[in-house]
Amino acid sequence: MTQAPKALRILHVLPSLLPNNCIGGAEGMAGDLMAALSETHEVTALSLYGLTDSSLEGRLRRAGVSLRHLGKRKGFDPGVLFGVDRVVRDLRPQVVHTHLYVLRYALPALVRRAVPVVIHTVHNQAEYEVDFLGRMVQRFAFRRRVIPVAISNQIARSVERVYGIQCKEVIPNCIPLERFAGEPADRMRWREKHGFSRDAVLLIFAGRLEPQKDPLTLLQAFAAVTDPQVHLLMVGDGALQQSVTELVRTLKLESRVHRLGKRDDMAQCLAASDMFVMASRWEGNPLTVMEAMASGLPVVGTAVGGVPELVESGQHGILVPPGEPAALARAMEFLCRNPETRRSMGAAARERASRQFSLQQMVRAYDALYRTALAGSFSRERSAPVLGGPTSESSQQEGALQ
Repeated sequence: MTQAPKALRILHVLPSLLPNNCIGGAEGMAGDLMAALSETHEVTALSLYGLTDSSLEGRLRRAGVSLRHLGKRKGFDPGVLFGVDRVVRDLRPQVVHTHLYVLRYALPALVRRAVPVVIHTVHNQAEYEVDFLGRMVQRFAFRRRVIPVAISNQIARSVERVYGIQCKEVIPNCIPLERFAGEPADRMRWREKHGFSRDAVLLIFAGRLEPQKDPLTLLQAFAAVTDPQVHLLMVGDGALQQSVTELVRTLKLESRVHRLGKRDDMAQCLAASDMFVMASRWEGNPLTVMEAMASGLPVVGTAVGGVPELVESGQHGILVPPGEPAALARAMEFLCRNPETRRSMGAAARERASRQFSLQQMVRAYDALYRTALAGSFSRERSAPVLGGPTSESSQQEGALQ
């Protein structure tokens, strides 16, 4: 009889368990991963900031994930260093998995407590993921025993550019597909509730209103699509909210651009829409694009980061270079005027999502990486040195961060 794999003690460390937006994002990916891993492992989520009572925290609790919070203050908070150390001391995790900028706070404890395996997911292009101090910390960490994992091939190449190491671990983000398997009735219910007709063509953008997402270029492109039946839904908020409001007014788009803010009905918003649009300057492997494709939407966006690894231009949508509103406008206009092409691209997008974006694929890949690292299977020619096996406390000490 085959023995079931042994459960591992896994600690995920994030800045916060309050997602920046209601769809996608590093927190959403980590939350989905932790919830799935908790079915077979002992999983703890450590937030540097305080309790938020967010929907993500609620989902993790229901999945049996233990939550810890450190109450970090704004700016650099040295007290968090001691907080992380206490948590690592108490839990004695076999695997610590870090996200975003937390290594500057976590690394001292991981070294001191000789954690056997440390994984860091690089969620965005390495040039933009963290600030200068963060890059210095991560450069040190990746040259020791921390294993970087890229979420797309483009991100792996950016890790090599910035840190001068080979990043051989690439695990694409994935999503719970069932969350976006909307029914046709959902489309009309949402439209009727929000005052949109059956014939309206709804373009949807979901993301932070920040320079990375370049919502101002998106608005400039949309302004060139003059059909009064075409509307743009903008989901999310951020630092450019006022600039977006002013540009909408300047372009006289008040009747066709609809700011929806943060939403807890994103699956329904997507189901009600006809096309997903984005103008990002850079990206990692955006969950928003996957979620739109899983909802059966073609994608009109920029060919940045891992987006071309998700969307084959001409097959699942149309990709254009970043910073070119005219090209983006032409792509939007083409699909608005060609509903059959729009629907066929949406169907192809949904089919690709069903084949490639299933959450279980990502969970299996990380589970295998954790176990392989613990077994000491990484050769010294790989991007991370041998980590050592978990057979005893002494072997863990020898294989841990040095």
